Amino acid sequence: MPKAQKGKPAEKVVHPYSRKAAYLAREEIRLKKKERQKNDKATRLSSTGEKLLWFQGQLDPEKPTYTRKDACDIIERYLQRFDSELEQIELMNGIKGRQGRLHGAREAVIKQTIERERAQYEGVGFEIPDIINGKHLKTFREWTGDLKKLPNIKLRKVSNKGLDAKNEEEKHDAEDEKEEKCDAEDDIEDDEGDLDDEELDDMVLMSD
Repeated sequence: MPKAQKGKPAEKVVHPYSRKAAYLAREEIRLKKKERQKNDKATRLSSTGEKLLWFQGQLDPEKPTYTRKDACDIIERYLQRFDSELEQIELMNGIKGRQGRLHGAREAVIKQTIERERAQYEGVGFEIPDIINGKHLKTFREWTGDLKKLPNIKLRKVSNKGLDAKNEEEKHDAEDEKEEKCDAEDDIEDDEGDLDDEELDDMVLMSD
């Protein structure tokens, strides 16, 4: 006679206060934390990718190099990227007879984001792709938007602190250089005039 198949043994119930129960609870917490970190990382990468793609779209293909002032000009445009959306929200909320404020949560998030980014830009520096370094700029231009290649993109913090003073100093230096050049030309002309007078005196002597 064929042997009767033994049934699957019933799973043992884990006692809620046993070491195994404590281990399973810790393992569940660890897996949830790992999944949350993975999702947070994916969100950060996606957000960073969108930001870098925006900056890449601002690059002039005919411009081989960028100065700090050029970078600041692009950052200023980036800080104004929500202007049209805020205007639309303001228009919708300006309609007569409307009760309550529409898109209030979205408006608050946008304003907080702009305030935080502006504080970074005017303080420790706002992080952007390094377009000032020629080698890093070339790598950034060639980036296709692949998030896996993000580590290849070099970033740098750019602040507008001291930018106006630096531009003013460069302007004064250029003006001083121009004045020095003009003075040098005047000196040359004076020297030529002096030589002409000397030659005239020699001619008078010779005629005598």
